[in-house]
Amino acid sequence: MARCLVFNGAAAVLLLATPAQADGGSHWATINGHRLYYEIHGSGPPLLLLHGGGGSIKSAWTRQIVDFSPTHEVIAPEQVGNGHTPDVPGPATYGAMTEDTAALLEQMHLTRVDVVGWSDGGIIALMLAVRHPDLVRRVVATGANVDPSGLQPRDLADMRAAKPDPNPTAEKLRQLWMNRPAPDELSFDLLKKIHAKVLIMAGDRDEITLEHTLRMYRAIPDAQLWILPNTGHGTFVDRPDWTDPMVLAFLE
Repeated sequence: MARCLVFNGAAAVLLLATPAQADGGSHWATINGHRLYYEIHGSGPPLLLLHGGGGSIKSAWTRQIVDFSPTHEVIAPEQVGNGHTPDVPGPATYGAMTEDTAALLEQMHLTRVDVVGWSDGGIIALMLAVRHPDLVRRVVATGANVDPSGLQPRDLADMRAAKPDPNPTAEKLRQLWMNRPAPDELSFDLLKKIHAKVLIMAGDRDEITLEHTLRMYRAIPDAQLWILPNTGHGTFVDRPDWTDPMVLAFLE
């Protein structure tokens, strides 16, 4: 199962985790006791982009930064163990990534931010809306699930049958996808607490089952649903000509 496009070696990540601020839109923050890399592009209302598991800003959002930054201040972090951000000890959890993301927004003194998340980023976007409603204005979540049962059965079975990955970061992700979100992180009941407007997206050939996506849409009080035809899990990467204008229209 490929919920992301790129895995990044820990050694390369550590070499990049030194400057307080790099050139252009690149920045570093200290969040919950560890370093976190993020980028800022453009100006206007804040728009947070959250990449998928094992991905990066470059692998997930290159086209969207171009399309969204003329009208929005685009903020794109990389979660621990992803992209430039070094890993931290312990298992990967959506709860920890959500709290890191909330802490970054609070450190930047931002509230009522529009949030667009893909795959694991979509899960974090929904959890932000549940846990920190004051930080979120609108949410777009594509290819997200509330528990492992939302994954295509064959993909979940293949992950469970696989031997432990010798790459520690890859193995953390496998354990994350097999076991989370946990019920205290996200559930259909928790989705009912979201008061922000939400656009739930998925491809009609997504790695998340259509039935699970429909249940998520129906659980959120103020939600819209968009199933992209002839499209897999990578909606924003594969269909930017469709997704980017639609997202901008939804946010406006």
